[in-house]
Amino acid sequence: MLSATADSLLSANAVRERAHEMLAAAEKGDLANFTLHLDKLDYAADIVAGVIRENYPSLQVPLHARWRHFRLAGTDLWPQIAAVRQWDDPAAQARAAFDLAILSVLLDAGAGPDWRYRDGVTGLQVSRSEGLAIASLRMFEAGYFSADPADPLRADADELAAFTADDLARGFQVSESNPLTGLEGRAALIARLGKNALDNPTVFAREDRARPGGLFDHLAFAAGGQPLPAPEVLRAVLHHMGSIWPGRIALDGVSLGDTWRHPAIVRNDETNGLMPFHKLSQWLSYSLVEPLQDGGVAVTDFDGLTGLAEYRNGGLFLDAGVIALRDPVAAGEGHEVWSELVVEWRALTVALLDRITPLVRDKLSLDAASCPLGAVLEGGTWAAGRKLASAKRPGGPPPIHVISDGTVF
Repeated sequence: MLSATADSLLSANAVRERAHEMLAAAEKGDLANFTLHLDKLDYAADIVAGVIRENYPSLQVPLHARWRHFRLAGTDLWPQIAAVRQWDDPAAQARAAFDLAILSVLLDAGAGPDWRYRDGVTGLQVSRSEGLAIASLRMFEAGYFSADPADPLRADADELAAFTADDLARGFQVSESNPLTGLEGRAALIARLGKNALDNPTVFAREDRARPGGLFDHLAFAAGGQPLPAPEVLRAVLHHMGSIWPGRIALDGVSLGDTWRHPAIVRNDETNGLMPFHKLSQWLSYSLVEPLQDGGVAVTDFDGLTGLAEYRNGGLFLDAGVIALRDPVAAGEGHEVWSELVVEWRALTVALLDRITPLVRDKLSLDAASCPLGAVLEGGTWAAGRKLASAKRPGGPPPIHVISDGTVF
């Protein structure tokens, strides 16, 4: 049984609360690696608002979800692919969409600067997050993850459990001249996803053979015909998929996944010094909203989730001058994801996304209902971070190089 101590870190609220503690330490000047310059936050909000107007002139901005990356040459590919299939009911299509979203998000951590994917259908070459999205979509469409040749649009747990780095390299066109960061780590994550689904049939095999998409049925049952708060989606992801993450910090035998140590987080219990982020799990939760709604489950409280602690959002605040490295030389060095510098950067990113969101809404004359945090991310801070990176550095790499195994961001 999950202990209350471990459970206390498996929520969006824990991420938000502790990230704001890091921001409070920065406001006091107590952080070892960064200084804070809140007078630049309005300037950063101007940039974000401008990018939103440019990207979404109607100001009708969707949530920051994986579905945004399945567009190629102006065409939204998943609806085209799904339309070919005759679905038994909306739940069947929702399971497939869950399968795709879960796989694609877990395969999304930074690709590295040199990897490219050439789409066999359009002939277009794409890179970074969009390239990873199209590559995973094409693998899914081709039935790479299905145990049934007659039903390619599914991801069966036994197929995933046997997934290897060679399988991923083949599907993602990886070679010596086209290297992908964290190849082994990504493949191992998918294999653990499959094993996890096989080991938990009451969650992942409620209405079908064990598959990640079975989480739809679990959530629909939990909702019981009532609206489902977005933080409950995250809670289910963390509780029922937590075992897939590499062995890192654990409490009471429970792996805490994307959780790291920093001395600015002070508690009088076993969670002392622990800073959770759950970045991929939160982005996955945002990405499950649309298939949940399409499957008949209403979702509420989008702002109950947090902003995402990844390098485009974090790069926005660093490149806009809202935060600054105490030692500028550190920008040219590689930093492990568990380092105090990276933990500080990521926590400040989460807290500052909360601070910048109301400023952006005001500049666009929007309210929280029409422009939730997830829409500000999409419109938004992620795109603004990429835009600033491209303007400041050839090729647009982030301002800090994080050494990742492909399972964080």
